[in-house]
Amino acid sequence: MTSVQDLLDLLILEKVDDTQFIGHSKTVGNQYVFGGQVLAQAINAACRTIHNERILHSMHAYFLEAGQLHLPIVFNVSLVRDGGSFSVRRVTAQQNDTTIFILSASFHKKEEGYNHQIEMKTDLKQPEALLSWNDILHQFGDYLPKRLKTFFEIERPIEFKPTEIVNPLEKKDLPPFSNVWFKLKGDIKNLDLATKQQVLTYISDYNILVSALNPHASVAHWGNTQTASLDHSMWYFRNFDFDDWLLFSMESPNASNARGFARGNIFSRDGKLVASVAQEGLMRPLDK
Repeated sequence: MTSVQDLLDLLILEKVDDTQFIGHSKTVGNQYVFGGQVLAQAINAACRTIHNERILHSMHAYFLEAGQLHLPIVFNVSLVRDGGSFSVRRVTAQQNDTTIFILSASFHKKEEGYNHQIEMKTDLKQPEALLSWNDILHQFGDYLPKRLKTFFEIERPIEFKPTEIVNPLEKKDLPPFSNVWFKLKGDIKNLDLATKQQVLTYISDYNILVSALNPHASVAHWGNTQTASLDHSMWYFRNFDFDDWLLFSMESPNASNARGFARGNIFSRDGKLVASVAQEGLMRPLDK
């Protein structure tokens, strides 16, 4: 999957009937279905049952079973409520009659109201001064752990530029923060808001648990720690475009009981708060 169109084709589901849809999978470098893919596909299914121009404002999801890459995913949408201002949908995703994922999403009619937001960090390097994942692979590939190198070698329609490059060989604990600029590759004009929200949801499952692993970097890394998304929540605040870089600014308030919690804010380059994300993930130390 190398182009934006590849990503859009992946997220737009095949319609079976008014409330059932079928999706397929593409690997992002591991043996199971990428959580961001299922999140975005479920949002696509929910959006296609909304016919009153209401806008997605929040979603909450649980990952129940690892998705199998070779099997189709069947998404069933329950029309929970269509009220005077809000519509709620519940989506279940199944493979071979096993429920692997559930999601609730809420849609709100367009209304005017009060407006405020937190400010984006201003002391971060701009993306033009940073190395992308591809740049890191080309410059330092021979020194990267095998699993990380294999992950970076996968072609993606998204370019990521972390504001800090961590040396995995240093074995040093790091602050529980992570900031990553990201941008879609290629022509991405004329996307409607619902499609942009689905793409943003897909991207939101990248990078977020890094901030939870950072404080344990002296002993923990992706090779000796089993990680998996357990749940994922997202709130969508403002319209935006993909024609410039966006910043995903993340922090981890807690890790305990083999789980790490992380949250983050996504900003446009001019400082507009687009969305907020929260996730708890499995962080299980593996026996040597």
